[in-house]
Amino acid sequence: MARYTGPRVRLSRRFNTPLFGPSKYLERKPYPPGVHGQNRRRKATDYALALAEKQKLRFYYGLMEKQFRGVYEKAIRRRGVTGEIMLQILETRLDSVVYNLGFGYTRAQARQMVAHGHILVNGKRARTPSIALSEGDTVEIKTVDKSRHLADKNLEYSTSRTVPEWLDLDKSAYKGILNRLPTRDDMEPVANEQTIVEFYSR
Repeated sequence: MARYTGPRVRLSRRFNTPLFGPSKYLERKPYPPGVHGQNRRRKATDYALALAEKQKLRFYYGLMEKQFRGVYEKAIRRRGVTGEIMLQILETRLDSVVYNLGFGYTRAQARQMVAHGHILVNGKRARTPSIALSEGDTVEIKTVDKSRHLADKNLEYSTSRTVPEWLDLDKSAYKGILNRLPTRDDMEPVANEQTIVEFYSR
């Protein structure tokens, strides 16, 4: 299972966005990394800006380029606004839902919880973070002390985040339900999805 293993803080500073979870580095150094980070004034081209938007969203959801391109290709085959459908696909991945429910403190940790077998989907253990969930699907923590303790810890850390309206969380049962597909108003993407669609459709 491929994943990004490079410097995370450096990337977050490059895009001036906490791509991998909360980071105090952006408060202390709110400028790009490198010796000349504070002095860069060169104007970026349209292509560079579009590429940055794509990379930002890709790293935010923890996808490699081939996977992210696959999301775009899946979105253009569906009826509707391609950018919004892309976001829906990304948000309804199993690892994203685990994160949004608060069972994972960061998206990377949510992905790891799925891969390590802590998560059940509709009562069955799921180990693939990219599973696409549908309306009515249930996501719960396995009934094992280790899994439940991990979920308790993460739910406590995640109290600053609110569970999206399209999800229903029952903390006492360690269970969440996908009530409906999220709309554009439900999502707060870190990048301009329309720019990304235009980037790929060149």
